[in-house]
Amino acid sequence: MSLPRRALILAASATLLAACSPSPSTPPSGEGAAPASSITELDYYADEQGSAAWQKILDTCAAQTGIKIQRQTVPTAQMLPKVLQGASSKTLPNLLFTDNPTVQQVAATGALTPLDSYGITTDGYYESIVKAGTYQGKVYGVAPGVNGLALIYNKDLLTAAGVQPPKTWDELKAAAAKLTKDGKYGLAFSAIPSEEGTWQFLPFFWSNGAELSQVDSAASVQALRFVTDLVNSGSASKSVVTWNQNDVADQFVAGNAAMMVNGSWNLARLDEQKSLHYGVVPIPVPQAGAKPVVALGGEVGTVPVTSGPAQQAAGKVLSCVLSEPTMLEWSKAHAYIPSKTATAAKFGTQQPAMQAFVDEVGSARSRTAELGEKYPKVSQALADAIQASLTGKQPADQALKAAQQAAGS
Repeated sequence: MSLPRRALILAASATLLAACSPSPSTPPSGEGAAPASSITELDYYADEQGSAAWQKILDTCAAQTGIKIQRQTVPTAQMLPKVLQGASSKTLPNLLFTDNPTVQQVAATGALTPLDSYGITTDGYYESIVKAGTYQGKVYGVAPGVNGLALIYNKDLLTAAGVQPPKTWDELKAAAAKLTKDGKYGLAFSAIPSEEGTWQFLPFFWSNGAELSQVDSAASVQALRFVTDLVNSGSASKSVVTWNQNDVADQFVAGNAAMMVNGSWNLARLDEQKSLHYGVVPIPVPQAGAKPVVALGGEVGTVPVTSGPAQQAAGKVLSCVLSEPTMLEWSKAHAYIPSKTATAAKFGTQQPAMQAFVDEVGSARSRTAELGEKYPKVSQALADAIQASLTGKQPADQALKAAQQAAGS
């Protein structure tokens, strides 16, 4: 999100995907042809900090490979429609970095090439990260780093209230209630009716044993009731249904919320607030001792079908991006977790504020691992159910029953 945290343009994607008839992916060709000296690249790092950090990575790999990289950036909301349209018209760039839940949708059009064609292996990667870039048994994309959600808290406010960082749902409920006073809320999170809202709910949903194949299960209902009760009790603002993750961070920085569910990409912003003392712990779980199951966020590097020499050059650049030194550089610059287990462990010791996020990656899930290209439809149905429950339009069980019907239609 990521910033997985990014809305999928479902209507546009459904229309464009229908227009793209799947065809076998084309491996690199053009052996013996002169190597390409430049490639095109597309990403959605439009914010100033993310764009600058990514440009530095591209500059590093351009220097190392001798391949000029012509970069294009589009806003997040425009990315999936543009990619699916490019797949249909065969005008995709040579190198594409896209949100990980969309990779299987794009691969289903036949527009991507398997990464083993370029000698890129998945040795040493977290299994969930490999699954995020896999379609029908072939790996079409790998992320140099991932992000996720954790519980970020204001140390001063918790200390003043005599509250310890919560580890379980019961502790979170009690802490949020005790920290809610004087016009300030105990907890803030995003619940907007899009992928961003679903992404923020999934740690509660999955950690309670719910599955995306059955969003109206008892475990799912219990998770949504828990989150809804936080709002109904006043421990979280009713405005969570309109707050995106940036808005949530604004509330936290302003001191209007003592705790927030948010992503690692916010840490640089928090560090700029010299008077703000924050801590980070994993998302609380239903029962003590369990591991939280968060959704993997971040962008996956892919090599679309274009032309032989350019494909080979793009594969060479992607290999550079996925190398350990570059992976570490990107993770440090953008507060991501390296995608390789050994590299992530090293990173956690070097970046203590990131340790909670590193701890969660081992049990994190790819959003598309279970449903593949069907995930966006289920995600939207779940986001609508969350809205209905939090706004009081429907009880959690009825909202999720409607979501299951919508997802299966």
